[in-house]
Amino acid sequence: MLSFKDVGIKGPINRPNNNVLAKQDPIGVKTPLELDGTGFDSFKMHYTVREQVADNLKNLLLTNYGDRVMHYDFGANLTPLVADFSHKDDFDQEAMLRINTAITKFMPFITPIGFASKPDYENNQYTGKVDITITYSIPLVNATQEKIELSLYVM
Repeated sequence: MLSFKDVGIKGPINRPNNNVLAKQDPIGVKTPLELDGTGFDSFKMHYTVREQVADNLKNLLLTNYGDRVMHYDFGANLTPLVADFSHKDDFDQEAMLRINTAITKFMPFITPIGFASKPDYENNQYTGKVDITITYSIPLVNATQEKIELSLYVM
């Protein structure tokens, strides 16, 4: 049997650099899907709970009833409300009710705080676009006064 006791080494040793920080594990996929150019992941990812919750909330608010297979009532169903826009006060109350219902049902860890809407009358007398800003908090991760901005269009 041969022994490695007196063999020695040949040339310099290329050891991996242990000082390189390990890439943090992703929490979820960023939407809309985008290719990640870093080579670590196929798509761009979220690495914090705050980012992932904001992305999930955006998807919940922009989803209408019937958009998700097997989950007919998933979403806030806001687009039909924009299509029937007649008075800002009525719109605000109904939009807040729909948003609060969706958040309570599908994301109860979020606390909605504030709501603001602004119809866009740029090129028409009646609106075809409404900008909405929602302020919310996520008590479980000590995130307060987070904001999400949405633009809803009538098609």
